[in-house]
Amino acid sequence: MNVINTRVPYNSYLLTKDIYKLLKKFPFISLETIGKSVLEKPIYAIRIGKGLKEVFYSASIHANEWITSLLLMKFVEDFCIAYTNNSNICKYSVSDLFNLTSIYIVPMINPDGVDLVTNNYNINSSIYNSFKLISEKFPLIPFPNGWKANFNGVDLNLQFPAGWEISKKIKHSQGFNGPSPRDFVGYKPLTEPEVKSLYNFTLLHNFRLVISLHTQGQEIYWNFKNKNPPKGYYIGKRFAASSGYILTKVPYNSSFAGYKDWFIQEYNRPGYTIECGLGENPLPISQFDKIYADLLEILILGATL
Repeated sequence: MNVINTRVPYNSYLLTKDIYKLLKKFPFISLETIGKSVLEKPIYAIRIGKGLKEVFYSASIHANEWITSLLLMKFVEDFCIAYTNNSNICKYSVSDLFNLTSIYIVPMINPDGVDLVTNNYNINSSIYNSFKLISEKFPLIPFPNGWKANFNGVDLNLQFPAGWEISKKIKHSQGFNGPSPRDFVGYKPLTEPEVKSLYNFTLLHNFRLVISLHTQGQEIYWNFKNKNPPKGYYIGKRFAASSGYILTKVPYNSSFAGYKDWFIQEYNRPGYTIECGLGENPLPISQFDKIYADLLEILILGATL
């Protein structure tokens, strides 16, 4: 019987519950807590594999993109089942991948925001009202479905020291110059605990490739400014071919201060933002099967390259 239920909205409670079920069922995976959110919720990192080659996948840095957490958790379970059964995924030997590669996965970077969008706070609570007070200053952004930020109203994917000042100028010109449901860069880079956790975790490792899952658009972003990492375009083309997604450059106004941007800038290695699915965030759970089918070979390929 499978652990991961792909038919219900995902939140930090279900994530924690599922992680410990997977650990019990598959004792060859490991878990660490790399930090905590503003509201003191753990930010987990799962490791599958024991190889020297390290790759890294992350999800739900934006609250209303919570379906990406479920995508990665389903991948963890399917990988573990295939390893246990000595079988393949997308024609690749999972046993070989397990021995050659260590896949690190942070399935939910922004648990506080995810729990807002998935209606896990009492609407009379002080936490909910704190989110709402920020949101009321932006009446054109639906609440809570339009919420991308963390509890402090900071967009976590605009917090990295990679063109942060440019991003600040762009977002301020758009009216996001203080805490908001989305697009506020913060008062300086790396102020938010979720971002510092991700940043420090990356520095501790030797990731050859990173993938950051987002929604939506069925696009793959692969470069940062004029930096084109070795094999970055080639790998991106393979990802696009396997998924049917479009490999493209990030629109200028969104092309700074993201995790993928910082990784490419610091390491000159392949980093990708993958915009899964189509529609308006948060995407409905009814899209899960299609998105997962499109994404699965990318997640396997990333561990082989």
